[in-house]
Amino acid sequence: MNVEEGVKEIVANHLGIPVNEITQNSYLQDDLNADPLTIADLVVSLEDEFQIEIPPHESQKFDKVEDIINFIADKIGEV
Repeated sequence: MNVEEGVKEIVANHLGIPVNEITQNSYLQDDLNADPLTIADLVVSLEDEFQIEIPPHESQKFDKVEDIINFIADKIGEV
């Protein structure tokens, strides 16, 4: 599983949305109705899944699914 697939799957599980409805351009709050608490839980799951640490100042920059994918790909060195 690549980063994009993994992120979309985790987002889908947390928000109860089918994976095929999530795109890189989906806004977490506006399109997917994620509230700040849900996003915080999502960050913890992403950290566990990808074995990384996401500092709070970075997670606050996550507006779109693409932002998460790019951050994790950079962090783990996946292109």
